Order: sequence, then C-alpha cells, then structure tokens
Amino acid sequence: MTWGGRPPVRLEFRRVEALRPQDPGSIGPHILLARLGSGGMGQVYLGRSPGGRQLAIKVIRDDFAQNAEALARFRREVETVRAVRSAYTANLVDASLEAASCWLATEYVPGPTLTQVVGERGALPVDTCFRLFAALAEALSHVHGHGVTHRDLKPHNIILSPVGPKLIDFGIARGAGQTALTQTGTAPGTPGYTAPEVITRNEVSPAADVFALGATMAVVATGRPPYGEGSMESVTYRVVHGEIDVDGVEPALAELIRACVAADPAARPVPARIIERCGVTSSLVDDPVYGPLAELGERAPRDLPAAVAAGFVPAPSPVAYSPTYSPTYVPGAASVARPKRRRGVYLAVGAGAVALGVALGLVLTLPDGGEERDAAAGPVSGATPGPSGAAPKGPKEPPSYIRETDANRDVWRHKEGGYPFEGSCGAQEPSGERLSFQTSIATADDDPEVAPGKVRIGFRTRFPDPKAERPYYLSVGVKSPHQIDEQTGKPSRFQGNIGNIGIGYTSKPIDFFRDDPKNWTYLTFPDDFRSVGAEVRKVDFPVANDPGDWTVNFYHVRAPKQYTSVLCAGFAVR
Repeated sequence: MTWGGRPPVRLEFRRVEALRPQDPGSIGPHILLARLGSGGMGQVYLGRSPGGRQLAIKVIRDDFAQNAEALARFRREVETVRAVRSAYTANLVDASLEAASCWLATEYVPGPTLTQVVGERGALPVDTCFRLFAALAEALSHVHGHGVTHRDLKPHNIILSPVGPKLIDFGIARGAGQTALTQTGTAPGTPGYTAPEVITRNEVSPAADVFALGATMAVVATGRPPYGEGSMESVTYRVVHGEIDVDGVEPALAELIRACVAADPAARPVPARIIERCGVTSSLVDDPVYGPLAELGERAPRDLPAAVAAGFVPAPSPVAYSPTYSPTYVPGAASVARPKRRRGVYLAVGAGAVALGVALGLVLTLPDGGEERDAAAGPVSGATPGPSGAAPKGPKEPPSYIRETDANRDVWRHKEGGYPFEGSCGAQEPSGERLSFQTSIATADDDPEVAPGKVRIGFRTRFPDPKAERPYYLSVGVKSPHQIDEQTGKPSRFQGNIGNIGIGYTSKPIDFFRDDPKNWTYLTFPDDFRSVGAEVRKVDFPVANDPGDWTVNFYHVRAPKQYTSVLCAGFAVR
C-alpha cells in the first residue's frame, strides 16, 4: 500500500517517557506507570486505577495552584470534562480540587496525535481527509450539544484512536454559563487556529471551533501550517487579513476548508452541514490509511510489572501494586505512597521544562531522616563533613562570581512543536549533586510583570533538607545560543555558526538557605547577570538579539573556580 507514490512509514512515536526521580509513585489512589508529556498547566502521567483502568492524569503545577485565576481555570476544565461525556472525548474518571497538588484523571486514549501523524507522514490522501473531516465535525457537534466550545481545537489536541478521533485538552474550553478568564488584551487559543473574531473582538462561539476545524484540516491536507510560519504576530495578521494555505489541495476539499475559515462566522457551515458536504459512505476506522496510523501510537505499559520491565518505573518499584491495592489517602487530596526505605533522604534534580517555564525538581524526605547516596556517587566533592548527624559545612565566606575553567557543553534544546520552555539538556551528564529544587522561567509572553526582552528565573525547594550542606551557594548561568559581541550586544560576526561553549552570563552566588528556602528567589536577565572575564561587566541587551535555544544552568558554588552544574533548563527565543 502506498500514499502519494511513497511507501507507508512505520511510525514509532515516543510520547511515553520513564518516570523521573522527582515524580511521585501514585496520585490519589492511582499508580503511576510513565510520563505522557507536559500540558499548559502541569505534568501529564500514565496511571492505573485500583481496578486496573488506564488513565491520563494531569497534575497542576504548584505555582499555578497558588494563583487564584489559574486554579479557577483548572477547576473549570474539570467541570467541562465532567459535563462533556462523549464517544469523541476522553471522559473524566477522577479528580482532586481541594488541596495541592490538584489533579484530574481521564480515560487514557491510545494512539498518536494528529500533529505526530502529519509530522511523520505529511499530507494524508483526499479520501482519508474527507472521512476525518466528517468524523471531527461529528465530534464538535457532540461537544457543542453539551453547551461547550472547545476554543483550542488543533492537531495537537486530536488523538487518532483505534475507534476514531478523540478531542482532548479542554483547558480553555467554556460552557454557555461560564465566564471568561482570558486577560484583557489577549485571545484564547493557538495562533493559526484562532478565529479572526476571537483575535479582534474576543467573541467565542461554536463557529470559532468550526474555523479551527478548517485550519486543522488544511494541515492534514497539505502537511503545512495553515497560515504559514513565523512569529505569533505575523501568523495572527495572516489569519485576520490573509488567506489559508490550500495550494495543491483537491478542489472540493479546498472549497470546504475555505468555507470553514470564512471571515464572517455566520458564513461558516455548521458541523451537520460539513458532514453532509463530505459525502462519506464508509467509516473512518475502515479507511485503509487511518487504521494503520491509529494503531501505531506510543507503546504504553498495561500495568506496573510491565512498566518496570520496560524501564518506565525504576526497579524496585516505588509502589507495590496489586489489583485491589489502594494507597491511604484523603479524598480530594493527592497522596504519594512510597515504601519505607533505609534511613536517608532521596534528593533528585529535575531537568525537564513545561509550558510557561517551570522545570520541576523535588526533594522527598523519607520517614526517618538521614542521608541516602548511590554507592557509586561517593561523597559530595568539596563539602566539609560536619559533626555526626550534622549538615556538612559550606564556604565560610560568600564566593564571588564564578570563573570559567573549561568549555561548557551543556546545551538545552527546544522540543520540536513543544512550548517555549519544553526541551532537554542532552549534553548534560549527571553531576552527582544531591540537592534538588524547583525552578521557574518566565518571559514577557508568560507574565505581564516581566519586561519585554527580559527573562525572570526563580528557584526554591518545598522540602528543605536538614542534612544539606550549609551555606549552599547557587549561581544561575544564562547562556545565549551564540557568543555575543559585547560591543554590539549581538552574535559575534567572527563566530559564524559555532555554538556557545562558554559558561554564559552568571549571577552572584546566593545562599540557598539564607532565608526560608521554600520561598521563591527570583533573578532577572540581564539585570542581575554579569559577564565575567578580565573584569566583571554588566549585561545590557535583550534576549531577542540572539534568537534560538537559550540554556540556563544552576551551579553549586564553593569558590570562583570550584562549582558544579546541578540542573540544566532553558527557553526558546523565536
């Protein structure tokens, strides 16, 4: 079987990832089996209920939970998913909204997202497009029948399951009786899929979902972004003033797509009319192209033993699971069930990033205190052992700015198609450090309190470790994609395409325990950062001067030339 003269591609999607040391073993009564990715408000896990049902569990980030508006948005998402029970959505199974960490659990839908399929396969055949068009229109009809508008329909939020497409992520959906939470001057949705009336007047109606459906099908039919590539502003301008890209699309299909994205909401066809115009005579699940694609999603473990065997859950497992096991927990609150270990503290570092810029790290204190180390890790270098049972002592005097001693090859790479803060530091090697913390990265696009061209970086810990070295000095290093010419504030013209292998711009070391380490400490780039060479110089250029993937390192500092990178994160500038 071929599509467009090319042999079919066997898709192996890698959405399922192993749990990390900072991840809990369970959420509420549900065992965690793997990571499914990051959402706009937190982490999504693959879980299994006490009765054996597979779940997708979305856990809201702690910083969101402390924000009244964000928490209200999350509560509304739970209410919306509960209200919309359909064959075309992932139905709500369980939720906790009363205490941190807030979470919701929906049925797990196997299969790739439409984004993954188009990214691997490219444009789909015209017959498959019509069948998918009709199926998605029927899905919208069901959602609208519950009085709900999705408001963020796009390929990323459509899963091609073996039984048909499923709509996911109702984070900004709104029911007829719900009030808007969108800030003044902003529009809900994603550039390229958000209707003109939403952009210009913030008028949201079922017709806006039809516009998003048309834009989505343009991607499926062409393999290209519906309104081209570029900055958010340029894409948004084309949506309002330009034409959708359907070049080369079969005329009848192109005409239907154009009808769905008509500038006048009243001129767009309703879902029932879309289905009629598609004129399909057979089911999407029987389509010779759709069937193989829907079956080739991520390889998700069915139960805990399978997750351990596949390496998604560390062995020995953090939770001893049986089909009737249910951790002790208070309804409405998330509990973390872990086995009793030998005397010690498990300290881990998180290196991932999620939307709006939080790289999560977590310190977990075990029941009877003490310190736990890997046998191969050895002692923490440079630490002065304290009296028996006491924390090791750090430097007596605060270190000055760190000095570059060698090439730095920690490079953060943005995840293709991900949020600006979603990526990983593939070059970073484990440091052996035992202290972990939470970090936050935000730009002006994420937080109105951050000035344009600047970045706010924060860190804290939720569980201070009494055995950690004190004082514990941290310096934050911000590394631009290229070496910057200090005279112009732009990439050096002598460097060409060579990446930045320097340490970047660093902050003055700060004692992590100088105040309450559970409180956030914030630094602003470039204001609080310096270029350290023969002399210490102030940094004064916006991040927009060097578009690309910026790396953020967190260093444990004992002396200007004695420091260790304990966490690597980053952000994308486009």
